[in-house]
Amino acid sequence: MKPTQLGPLTGAMRVFTIAALSWVLFIAAAPSAKVLLLLGDSLTAGYGIDASQAFPALIQAKIDAKRWNIKVINAGQSGDTSAGGLARLDWLLKNRVDILVLELGANDGLRGLPVEVTRKNLQAIIDRTRQRYPQVKVVITGMRVPPNMGRDYGTRFEAIFPALAKKNQGVLIPFILEGVAGVRELNLPDGIHPTAEGHRVIAGKLWKILEPLISSLAPRA
Repeated sequence: MKPTQLGPLTGAMRVFTIAALSWVLFIAAAPSAKVLLLLGDSLTAGYGIDASQAFPALIQAKIDAKRWNIKVINAGQSGDTSAGGLARLDWLLKNRVDILVLELGANDGLRGLPVEVTRKNLQAIIDRTRQRYPQVKVVITGMRVPPNMGRDYGTRFEAIFPALAKKNQGVLIPFILEGVAGVRELNLPDGIHPTAEGHRVIAGKLWKILEPLISSLAPRA
């Protein structure tokens, strides 16, 4: 089983057509499967590497090895902000979501967007998902901003994620790029996006968080 890829494509209509087809195939192939939705930016999308090497696909492989009937949906969109993720959410919620991994906010920080706006957008994503699927389990991935954004901004930005996790009784990953950020051999030449090996490191850390959540609801294939 491979994760459905909803990453960046050329042209809005092409994105919609490919993604819609992916959902149709998913529903037809595994109507009883639970769903893990990874809503994120270029990190989730696997920017600069093949989608099969990105951490959503690696998580799917770990799930398949357990023979759990869980489908990973890669809803990563390169360049996406928290507002962009919120704008896409209603369409994504047309199909069930059992676990939401929220990996957004990094582009807000890099653009210096107001911290409160980012917080409100991420909270709205959680609220809207829970309104539709009250039993959804939420995982929030923390992010940091470069020092040039200023200490005050960086501190307030980083505080968004643990505060959201506490308020929403979600699971927090303090910094999703822990062990990868700043390690030259684990990043592409841009120094920002992980290599395939970097994604393996991310997947390993993320799996430690996700495995108990998934196992608690996983129907056997």
